[in-house]
Amino acid sequence: MSLRVLRGQISPAMVLKFFILTLTFLPLLMTAQSWDYDKHVFFDNSITDRSYFYSEGSFTAPSVLALVNNKLPVETKHFFTPPNTLRLEWKSAEGGTWSAAVLIGKWRNRDIDFIGDTLSFWCYAEHEISGRALPLIALEDMLKRRTKQIPLNDFVNALQERKWTRISIPLVALQSHGDSVNVHRLKAIHFSQNKADGTAHTVYLDQIKIDDHDAAQNAEPPKAPFNLIAEAYALHVDLQWQSDKSNDIQYFQIYRSDDGKIFRLVGIQKGGFRRYVDFIGETGRAVYYKVSAVGPSYRESEFSSVVSAATHPMSDEELLTMVQKACFLYYWESAHPVCGLALENIPGEKNLIAIGASGFGIMAMVVGIDRGFITREAGGERMLKIVRFLEKADRFHGAFPHFLDGRTGKVIPLFSKYDDGGDLVETSFLMEGLLTARQYFSNDNPAEKEIRETITRLWESVEWDWYRQAPVSDPNDSLKFLYWHWSPDHGWHIHHPLIGWNETMIAYLLAIASPTHSVPASMYYSGWASQSDLAVRYRHWSQTTEGDHYANGKKYYGITLEVGEGTGGPLFFTHYSFMGFDPHALTDKYTNYFQNNRNIALINHAYCAANPKWRFTPSRTAGHFSGYSDSCWGLTASDDPWGYHAHDPSDHADNGTITPTGALASFPYTPEESMKALKYFYFVLGKSLWGIYGFHDAFNQSQNWVADIYMGLNQAPITVMIENYRTGLIWKLFMSNQEIRETVKKISAEKEK
Repeated sequence: MSLRVLRGQISPAMVLKFFILTLTFLPLLMTAQSWDYDKHVFFDNSITDRSYFYSEGSFTAPSVLALVNNKLPVETKHFFTPPNTLRLEWKSAEGGTWSAAVLIGKWRNRDIDFIGDTLSFWCYAEHEISGRALPLIALEDMLKRRTKQIPLNDFVNALQERKWTRISIPLVALQSHGDSVNVHRLKAIHFSQNKADGTAHTVYLDQIKIDDHDAAQNAEPPKAPFNLIAEAYALHVDLQWQSDKSNDIQYFQIYRSDDGKIFRLVGIQKGGFRRYVDFIGETGRAVYYKVSAVGPSYRESEFSSVVSAATHPMSDEELLTMVQKACFLYYWESAHPVCGLALENIPGEKNLIAIGASGFGIMAMVVGIDRGFITREAGGERMLKIVRFLEKADRFHGAFPHFLDGRTGKVIPLFSKYDDGGDLVETSFLMEGLLTARQYFSNDNPAEKEIRETITRLWESVEWDWYRQAPVSDPNDSLKFLYWHWSPDHGWHIHHPLIGWNETMIAYLLAIASPTHSVPASMYYSGWASQSDLAVRYRHWSQTTEGDHYANGKKYYGITLEVGEGTGGPLFFTHYSFMGFDPHALTDKYTNYFQNNRNIALINHAYCAANPKWRFTPSRTAGHFSGYSDSCWGLTASDDPWGYHAHDPSDHADNGTITPTGALASFPYTPEESMKALKYFYFVLGKSLWGIYGFHDAFNQSQNWVADIYMGLNQAPITVMIENYRTGLIWKLFMSNQEIRETVKKISAEKEK
């Protein structure tokens, strides 16, 4: 589409600037692997119906703007890319005003930096709308700076009746001379009242993106996808295919048919993925599929071959396997191509390796091999890639950092400049996985022998005893604790002692178990379960004194909590240390940890079933959180509508967000309650909640919000803990390490002192 200069709105200087920008970005277009979906697409679909969470709007009478809880409505009747679009419905009247904004979708560590020189979006109207009746448009960047407002009729004469029209706007047309707005780091796209014609109008907006003006304008369409496979389950069909690797694919289009003849477009998938979940929502239905590829210029490929599948009833055991496999695929399909380790989240930064999540992913891979999701040979090859990479990666007195660059193995200080060294807790989660793998890969062949030997070297190189040090005035007190971080540049600046009850117990268990750099077993009580003033103050994070001396003893919902602050904290406390370490095996002076973990999960379930917290709804009436019930529960750490938080059964830490891993990774403790949750998440909420890697990270029904992402720390615990419930496989493997068996004996001996 050529640049149009309309009625003097774009000056010759602006035209020149536009073409200079085009030349600037041309090398990006010509480089292989250049089209990154998330660096171009601002909006394509809403995960939830009714309203789009990442939007907002307002109006003053007599003007009108259609809103659902102050957000833009979502429409499923019309769309350019299925299954839905945004409905912009307004009336502009004299004396009134209205405005609406489409906001950037947020996920963890998202780098907002769009590539391109042109903003474009597709519009549809049931009735013709003249350009003069269309709204004004403006852009807002991440620093909340706005461009000038421009009437859309500068770029389109009219929207024709029942026809999708693409509107393209050069970014320079929105910028004034000397404007400091960064139009590539966009926060929002604003639409607002223009001509007050007193007439009701409705426009459907879809596929909002930033791209280069002539992006692949004359390019051939992509090659057709091939080797399409369909696998049906109770309510959904999982589609997989292969395609040309040239990466000139913007997205794939999925077509469904009930008779194999008449096909309907039902969904799209980003070009970086070769799998799609079609959630039909009906059991016993036979369907047919074909897939095409769409290039950046919207040229569509030929179709793949047609395949068929039929949804069918599934037993509880089959449902468990289905969930385990989907979550496992996060670590198998989307591991970093260089190192084989787990990404922090998907979608997300493509080189950000999470060390703790990678340890969990290794345990999930063991389950995947044992369940036949992949072959032992393929799993062994992946493990070799992982351990060879880890041996060359940055370590700090043997401890790995929280995040690594998957290409180089260099530390990424994501949280602050002080986070540029060893992270003992993330290292513990990694070692939990590696020690499990060392026991599993026990065959007498060169590959598995190298896996075992490399893991042993990594394990024995961790200087757990080094992480006792801390720059405090009382060195004797400081030596009672393990410390979370150490940096070669900043030393012990973060100064975070590991004090229970929380997810860090595994650090003490492994430090005591180390054959080369162990700490005394007495530190279990002097550090982890410390009774010192420092430890008591630390435990007040729960905003209560209940459990601040490690032991609790209170009853919540009729359930006694022997150990834990407040009501026990988020459920990941009962998961992360016990994915490998069997809590049945640990009984200290205070409790048995299988029973204590079970009680924490039961309290979490009972709280959600009671749904005690009051809130104000958008209409300002008091009410409880939507969705909480006997079948919809699980408060733990995850993304939520406002960021990343550790949710738990308390007034200060509950905001209406349920995280599926909370209930599902609790299967060993609460099998009946967890199965109810699994069925509710899938059979009731599955349309928006189930995707290619299982359940999305979290959801908040009160806010009509579902997380865009899957998270590395949350998918693997589902696979692993369901397996521990079914067979105890990972518990058996980890506990078979001689060092771990000795640790149990040492802590038991300390209990008697």
